[in-house]
Amino acid sequence: MTPQLKNLLIILGAIAIVLILVILMFSGNSRFRKLMSAFLEDGGSQRQPARAHSGAQRYAQQPADEEVQKSTSEPIVVMATLIRKSDDRLRIIESTGQERIVDPYYELIFVTRKGRKLKIECSAQAYDRIPFNQQGSLTYKRNTLVKFKFYGDMIYN
Repeated sequence: MTPQLKNLLIILGAIAIVLILVILMFSGNSRFRKLMSAFLEDGGSQRQPARAHSGAQRYAQQPADEEVQKSTSEPIVVMATLIRKSDDRLRIIESTGQERIVDPYYELIFVTRKGRKLKIECSAQAYDRIPFNQQGSLTYKRNTLVKFKFYGDMIYN
């Protein structure tokens, strides 16, 4: 083997090792990547929080001051106050006078005691029955209302 061929094989081997290390360190489930993201998040950087797009605002941008709402498969219970209601309905009126609503979407926006805003999907009945500025126990699962319990009433989705 000539010295040039030997050097070429050493360089190719080093490149292969570096590529394997990069793939292992920066793949989606890597411990190194999780550690780096935790370090960067806690490092006090001045980044804007991530934005979530859901529900009635699926075509509009959210303000930068709203946090991403976490969703889990288990019900979450928090003390919250209803501050805003929004709906998205397509109303179709036929020439016969018949009226129908297509693809209804109802959303309630609560603020928790810690000041976090929660966007919760609900049914039309719950949308109509939950009063504004009423503090109560909000139970939701995956951004969908389960129940809202406040003084004098309990509303299920």
